Order: sequence, then structure tokens, then C-alpha cells
Amino acid sequence: MTEALSPKAIIVTGGAGFIGSNFVHWVVDNQPDVHVTVLDALTYAGNLENLAGIPEDRMSFLHGNICDAELVDELFAKTDAVVHFAAESHNDNSIADPTPFLKTNVEGTFTLLQAARKHDVRFHHISTDEVYGDLALDDPARFTEETPYHPSSPYSSTKASSDMLVRAWVRTYGVQATISNCSNNYGPRQHIEKFIPRQITNILSGIRPKLYGDGKNVRDWIHTEDHSSAVWEILTRGRIGETYLIGADGERNNINVLRAILAEMGKAEDDFDWVRDRPGHDRRYAIDSTKLRTELGWQPKHTDFAKGLAATIKWYEENRAWWESVKQQTEAKYAAQGQ
Repeated sequence: MTEALSPKAIIVTGGAGFIGSNFVHWVVDNQPDVHVTVLDALTYAGNLENLAGIPEDRMSFLHGNICDAELVDELFAKTDAVVHFAAESHNDNSIADPTPFLKTNVEGTFTLLQAARKHDVRFHHISTDEVYGDLALDDPARFTEETPYHPSSPYSSTKASSDMLVRAWVRTYGVQATISNCSNNYGPRQHIEKFIPRQITNILSGIRPKLYGDGKNVRDWIHTEDHSSAVWEILTRGRIGETYLIGADGERNNINVLRAILAEMGKAEDDFDWVRDRPGHDRRYAIDSTKLRTELGWQPKHTDFAKGLAATIKWYEENRAWWESVKQQTEAKYAAQGQ
């Protein structure tokens, strides 16, 4: 049995991004004795405003790259644990140019693992359910920890590669690491290139939302706060070398999610445009989180999707300054791709 960890200082890579920053806020709000150091390269997906409001004595921010071995080594010498969120993560971008995905997701993870090995710090690696490929729409099965890897995009293949590196460093070098593969997160502070915030901000900007393909692609949605609480349980109580799937039984197809957004925002359910499908677009993701729930006793709190979606819409309505400056650029990039 792995000894429970009670860290006083943790490093969060990618902590200025969507999921990483929500995790930082969760730790500050729920773990009063923990100091967080955020390491983030501040690419287009990183935003220092995501960390606004966090007391200075609870968090330090360092602008740097996870591929910088000297910097990473220096940081790892002064911490109890590392939670590795940093990643290039947008599928459309990976299809247009896979290069940054190889650099960050593979080389970056390797650099972190080498430092974790040297300094013997607990290391938790954040992955995605997309490494498993996809499921048929009429298949009752869900992904489990035993599901074979079958990535289908440059993004998911680089995440699968990083997962394999973590497993190899555990077995070969004894690195104290765990892995979690999570379903699609939603909530505040998500970059507007992603599905839910893109639809919300389109409506707020007077732009008709757009839907890929036939709209029947299924995603398994989880509120980012539930993801954060699960990651903390795995970091502190998960068994070394084990993988845990994080999900909240939130399967919904894209067209129903879009219609729910339209209805919540006072629009007709057909007030959107169809666009050509993404190449290699996965049909269905679905997570079986039984292992996490039975072994660590974790349970999601945000189980009412409609309520969580309404709160997310409200956040974007109330934080226009956070996203309006990048809206035009984001839509121009989609337009160039015919989407």
C-alpha cells in the first residue's frame, strides 16, 4: 500500500491554463497548508488572469518551459510533489501543426520525469481519455484502466506517448508516479477555442454557433472542480504506478449540449450552422471511474449538468474582458480551416 502523501509544497505545471488554474484555485481553497508554485510557458492557452485573486503567500508563479531541464531541476529540488497539467491540447491545432505537441507533450514530460527521478518527488501525470481512441455510438462499453490505447489524432498520440514514458520511468527507475485519464472538462476559464465556451461566446458576440458533422459525437462531461478533487485524491492517496480514470457519468452528444446552451441563452434550438466534420473525429468517449470511486472513495459533486452549464454561461457573461480580446483571432483561425 502506498503511503499517503501530505505535501506542504507542490508544483503545478500548466497552472495558468484552464484545468490547471482551476486545480490551483481548488488547492488554495481546500488545502490551507499547501503552497503552490505554478510553472507555465504562457502560450496562447495560458493566462495569468486565471490565477487572479489567489493570495501571494499561497502561490508563486514562474514563467518558464517544462522543456528547460535546468529550470525544472532547480524547481524539483524544492518541492514535495508535482502535478503535471502542461500540454498542448487542442485537437484542431494538432491536425494543423503537430510539432508543438511533440515538443511539449513528449519532450516536456520526459524532462519532468528525469527531474522527478533525480529528486525522488511524487509525480502525478494528467492525461486524457482520448488516448483510448473512441467507442461506437451504440456500444454500451466505457473506457476502463484496462482499455488498450488507440489514439487517433496527433494530440492524443502524443498524450499516449507521455503516458507510456511515465509508466516506463516508474518501472525502470522507480519514479513515484501516478496517472489519471479524464473525460472532457467544462467550467470557468476555459479557452474559447473549446466546444462549450466557443458556443457560448459566439452567442454573446452575435455569431451563429457552429456544429461539426452530424452533431452525434458523444463526450463524457465533468465539471473542472470535480476533476480537481479527484486529482488531489490520486496525488495524495493513489497507488504508485497506477492509472485512475476520472469521470462523472456525463455522456451527452454535441448537438444536445449545443441545444442546451441555446435554450439557456434564450435562443431557438436550431439557431446554429452545420460545418464540415473534423478529420478523424472520434465518435464517442465514455469513462468508467469505478476504480477511483471504490479504491479512493471519490464522488463527483457537480452531477446536475444543466446547473453546471448555466453557471458556466454566467461566468462568460460576467467576464467578457477575459475573452473578448481573443475572440476575433480565434474565429479567424477557425474560418481559415473552414470551421
